[in-house]
Amino acid sequence: MDFTISLEQRQFSESLHDFLRGADTPAAARAWAGGDHEPGLKLWRDLGEIGVAALLVPDEFGGLGAGATDAVLAFEALGYHCVPGPVVETAVVAPTLLTGDDARRWLPELATGNEVATVFAPPQVPLALDADIAALTLRIGQDRVDRVDGELEPVRSIDPTRRLFRVRGDGVPVSAAGGEPAVDLGTLAVAAQLLGAGRRLLDLAGEYAKQRHQYGKPIGQYQAIKHLLADVVTGLELARPLAYGAAVAAEAGAGTVTRDVSAAKVAAADAAYRAARTALQVHGAIGYTAEHDLGLWLTKVRALAGAWGSGAVHRRRVLAALKGDK
Repeated sequence: MDFTISLEQRQFSESLHDFLRGADTPAAARAWAGGDHEPGLKLWRDLGEIGVAALLVPDEFGGLGAGATDAVLAFEALGYHCVPGPVVETAVVAPTLLTGDDARRWLPELATGNEVATVFAPPQVPLALDADIAALTLRIGQDRVDRVDGELEPVRSIDPTRRLFRVRGDGVPVSAAGGEPAVDLGTLAVAAQLLGAGRRLLDLAGEYAKQRHQYGKPIGQYQAIKHLLADVVTGLELARPLAYGAAVAAEAGAGTVTRDVSAAKVAAADAAYRAARTALQVHGAIGYTAEHDLGLWLTKVRALAGAWGSGAVHRRRVLAALKGDK
């Protein structure tokens, strides 16, 4: 397997980061949490114009036909900049699920960013993200995928930018196949978001450690702070290859995809959680205030760590794969 990121992929990642730096994503996230979706939807349409929404959509439907590695690169950036909305569901999962007439109807719209989709997949993903503003809601079952238009029951989320719903209603079949590959890709994209969020928390902590002074010098000069930040760097750098390894396995159709995705999710969640805890410790009391942007990433990490399968679920999947259990 080739783990090398191409020059074209690096340039795509850099251009995506450059665009998002100028997009004021914290403001869009705060608006989304407050019920104003237009800034976030406009951001998604703008991302659609530069190809993010179209990455995994096949060429015939106006997409780029890219692979899982490209998706991981993109979702690291989306996590770093705290982009709100059902982006995993729209750009990664739905394009993997839709076939036939449903693909012709929905994929061109999803590829441009003009519409967003959401999915749920009991029991691993029991709640649908932002189902109230999604044009398309898909339910992933063991042996088929349904399009559902039913009653929505809001469920409180620890992250106000992740608005969760329980969806009740009958479904119209859109695929006779199970959705396990799509769930794996969705989980991998969430792992990439966690890596990006963890890196942003590390950067915020590092910047603050240079600004905050105690006993006449920046706190970043103290060994205790240096060691805390070094531990965060180590965790993120060890988790990142697992995510890209899982992406390469997915592109190669390897039989280890489920194991590799679960390992990546566990490592990314643990590393991002350490980054969140350290960033809060470095910031001190100011990090607890609702006005500080740090909170956007703190709650995002806490929510994503349990999204698309808890750590316990994914550890069991890794263990079962290593033991050779069916």
